[in-house]
Amino acid sequence: MIKKVIAAFALALSVGSAFAAVDVNTANTDALRGIKGIGPAKAKAILDERDAHGPFKDAAEMSKRVKGMGGKTMERLQAEGLTIGPASKTAAAAHAGSGALAANAATAAASAHQPVVVKK
Repeated sequence: MIKKVIAAFALALSVGSAFAAVDVNTANTDALRGIKGIGPAKAKAILDERDAHGPFKDAAEMSKRVKGMGGKTMERLQAEGLTIGPASKTAAAAHAGSGALAANAATAAASAHQPVVVKK
């Protein structure tokens, strides 16, 4: 009985971690490769494009800028947990009192390239 409870708990934890969101604008190679459908070559292409031309605004822009990332691929990757842009950036810009503060918050959030660690 205990073994079944432990097995069920382990399964629940593994399923929960499989759906962890990965922001394409802050993720490193390992985090991108954690998304089903993104291998080493595609992760490198995404990072090279992001480093060369800045963060992605949305899925449509990403599909135009990264070769091989069409609409269907983007839909599938987003279903696997790929996100574009943190929700906090939008919230910070919406709730900022002055225009200068909103611009600084959006710039700081967009330029922050902190690695994302995905545990398997």
